[in-house]
Amino acid sequence: MEKPVFPKMEPGHVWLVGAGPGDPGLLTLHAVNALGEADVIVYDALVDQQCLSLAAPGAVLEYAGKRGGKPSAKQRDISLRLVELAREGKRVLRLKGGDPFVFGRGGEEALTLVEHNVPFRIVPGVTAGTAALAYAGIPVTHRDINHSVTFLTGHDAGGVVPERIDWNGVARSSPVIVMYMAMKHIGPIAERLMIAGRPPSEPVAIVCNGTTEKQQVLESTLATCTADVAASDLIPPAIVVVGEAVRLRAGLDWLGALAGRKLDSDPLGSGVRETGRDAE
Repeated sequence: MEKPVFPKMEPGHVWLVGAGPGDPGLLTLHAVNALGEADVIVYDALVDQQCLSLAAPGAVLEYAGKRGGKPSAKQRDISLRLVELAREGKRVLRLKGGDPFVFGRGGEEALTLVEHNVPFRIVPGVTAGTAALAYAGIPVTHRDINHSVTFLTGHDAGGVVPERIDWNGVARSSPVIVMYMAMKHIGPIAERLMIAGRPPSEPVAIVCNGTTEKQQVLESTLATCTADVAASDLIPPAIVVVGEAVRLRAGLDWLGALAGRKLDSDPLGSGVRETGRDAE
């Protein structure tokens, strides 16, 4: 059986690559290949240092992190830096946490490359909206609960709750809501969802530093999540999930089970288990 052949990074090209949510084991093979070939790696704040350890000897590492409330490079400056490096004939790896096209501003950076006629490749990554929840034992879809899920951002370009999101529509139509960058505004977001009809008792989970050794999970409800977060020691980055899927953590917290937690085989209290192809 032939081994896969991976594309080569060419001088003057930029690869926009997703590094996944933190666990280096979730890097794609394309990402690992790029780390080993790049001359310059321009990386985000959310890229785990273990991922950077896979860089080729002699590769230049440039930090271009953007974290809310802290001094950081402007997006336009980051995009133009990629252009500058490419024009110097470098093989440029733009390494971004998660997936560059899922709340990662990868589209903005790629369009700047197009504007300046710089060739590029997009390498998707594992996004925290699914991976962090999987590591917490929370599936974003489950046949007995939901057949759809909504992914949204908890703050806009100005750092406030996005008003362009139809919160009433989301509350009515989506059984499970997964929110990036929402912990800071969890109070007003929870209030909007309850005003739109979501029950105050609906489960909420906040997963911080998902998939890493620092992962923390807080289970709460819409009514109590604001106070619970305030009383905790949790700090971003975090993924917030709202919906009955959170209850499944009692049966699917596989990391907790490795540490001795006893899992519940019927976390929804249904008493019904469908098996076999006839159940499909």
